[in-house]
Amino acid sequence: MPAIDKLPIEETLEDSPQTRSLLGVFEEDTAAISSYFSQLFKAMQRIYDAQNELSAATHLTSKLLKGYEKQRFPLGGDDEVMSSTLQQFSKVIDELSSCHAVLSTQLADAMMFPITQFQERDLREIVILKEVFQIASDDHDAAINRYSRLSKRKENEKVKNEVMEDVYTSRKKQHETIMHYFASLNMLQYKKKIALLEPLLGYMQAQISFFKLGSENLTQQWEEFLTNIGTSVQNVRREMDSDAEATDQTIQDMKAASDPLYMPDPDPNKIPVNRNLTRKAGYLNTRNKTGLVSFTWERQYFFTQGGNLMSQSRGAVAGGLVMDIDNCSVMAVDCEDRRFCFQITAFDGKKAAILQAESRKDCEEWIATINNISKRIYLSENPEEIAARVNQSALEAVTPSPSFQQRHESFRPSTQGRPKPGRSGSQCSVGSESPALSSLSLDSLVAPDTPIQFDIISPVSEEHTSQAKSGAQGRTNPFGESGGSKSEESEDSILHQLFIVRFLGSMEVKATESADVIYETMRQILAARAIHNIFRMTESHLLVTCECLKLIDPQTQVTRLRFPLSSVALCASHRENKRLFGFVLKMTGGRVDERPVTVCYVFESNNDGEKICDSVGLAKQIALHSERDRKATQKRRELDKAKEKQQEQLDKQKQIEKDLEEQSRLIAASSRPGQPAADGQFLVLSNSQSEDSDAGEEGQKKGESEA
Repeated sequence: MPAIDKLPIEETLEDSPQTRSLLGVFEEDTAAISSYFSQLFKAMQRIYDAQNELSAATHLTSKLLKGYEKQRFPLGGDDEVMSSTLQQFSKVIDELSSCHAVLSTQLADAMMFPITQFQERDLREIVILKEVFQIASDDHDAAINRYSRLSKRKENEKVKNEVMEDVYTSRKKQHETIMHYFASLNMLQYKKKIALLEPLLGYMQAQISFFKLGSENLTQQWEEFLTNIGTSVQNVRREMDSDAEATDQTIQDMKAASDPLYMPDPDPNKIPVNRNLTRKAGYLNTRNKTGLVSFTWERQYFFTQGGNLMSQSRGAVAGGLVMDIDNCSVMAVDCEDRRFCFQITAFDGKKAAILQAESRKDCEEWIATINNISKRIYLSENPEEIAARVNQSALEAVTPSPSFQQRHESFRPSTQGRPKPGRSGSQCSVGSESPALSSLSLDSLVAPDTPIQFDIISPVSEEHTSQAKSGAQGRTNPFGESGGSKSEESEDSILHQLFIVRFLGSMEVKATESADVIYETMRQILAARAIHNIFRMTESHLLVTCECLKLIDPQTQVTRLRFPLSSVALCASHRENKRLFGFVLKMTGGRVDERPVTVCYVFESNNDGEKICDSVGLAKQIALHSERDRKATQKRRELDKAKEKQQEQLDKQKQIEKDLEEQSRLIAASSRPGQPAADGQFLVLSNSQSEDSDAGEEGQKKGESEA
């Protein structure tokens, strides 16, 4: 390398203008070095940061590929080939991630450390020495000025000595500072070359080591694996291209076939009206009343299902029942200056719906379809089939699920262990259950002609009607609780659990042996609600304690219903819809003939119905154990009382024996002839004392026999 220019340290004491000029050149060179290395440091820092990000991204990619087999895609099945392939890729990428991590460490040690040291140590030292040199130079100039102003007429040895000492100190400090400053500037010429070459050398060595490490890890086996994967990707791409071509052709065919259907009101000569439809689906505008004389129109998707007209809003999971079109009337009407309107009126005339179609063809097809469905149901089906179809449609409307068949089957009681009814064909319509099975399930589970209560009516209030009239119990709460008699009855209960429930209905049932009675009651109550359009439900708080079940009004905190826990015979939740649950109660007297009745209550809860049933079961177990403990305690108390009584008798017997001994001693003393008592008087036994002696002997014999 060529010789390096240096500042003359020998001329630092003289501090000539030429030396100062040469120092200025070196200072400009130092500023240029600092600016250049600052830019170089930023560039290398970006390389290092990018390498760290690449290492982290590679590691994250490997982690995601390993977790692919645990990922569940809604449309993707269990592809074992893809999972195994991605597992192999994750191994390769994991090894590459390790290589990148090693490269990041080498770059930090061999590239970033030297240039960082040069920036923070060497260049910073030059800046500090420059500042110190400037301060020392200023102090030296000030000391020389004071020395030059010494008066020759009035010489003061003390002042002169101080000024000379000051000049000596400042000149020495300046000389030492400038020598160190010059030496650092001279060394900077060497350090800049080292700081420039050493990071580049470390960078190249780290890259070479990285490539060697990659060539060692990526063996021939991985090359064959990557070749096979490339072939598979090409096969998938060819399959995708062929599928895309077929899809494009299908789209073109659909465009050509659907072009006449784009018009909202097509020409009836080109597209004739089909009047033989028995099913119809499409968007219609329905008129909804918003006030006394105001209406709004809403666009919904309508379709026919069995003998019912259903509607479904966009985004809804399932449709809801609009109207039963059994034996209904339908006709075209004029409504609010809108075209293609028609009106459907129920067979009883109490419900009507006004709908608007998009075209005259669509309107006529809807009218013809509804007429065909109504005529087919009315003429070809018997009343039992109609009732079964209505029940099925009602259940579908109340409890939406992905499949109408699944919804219908979920509300039927379990038929396990019962003989399956014979069917006339291989496929049967929904709701075509045999009459024998239907009558069997109704007669054995639910009392025939049983009314369904949709509102909460307290049976307890009716039981206490006579008490309220007689006035013996005072004022009776209309919800079934006497005023203040049991207000604190559940304060000491171990179990207190509160659930938010909505009352669906109740009805009298027969059997209480299995949960089928609850399932059948749920089915009948939900079907009746849908048929009669009863959607209002009373919300209450169900309080479960170890003594009773209470239905409490959430607003007034008044008890609506109260049942002793001992009257709960059965509690179960629905098999499919876990929010539905019910319990069967055994009551002591009916409403008319005072006969024992069994009533099933059905509720809907925000929580899981199984949790509520488990809570009721836990309360019954706690009550059973409490009753056993109470009986055991009572028995122990009776035994303790018997022992106390026996002990009292023994104490009394001992006292009697003691008295007898005393009397015997006195009798023996008095039986001696002519011998007086201690006080000089004779002792005479009365008849009462002799009777007590006889009674004592009898008590002693009795106590010995009992012992």
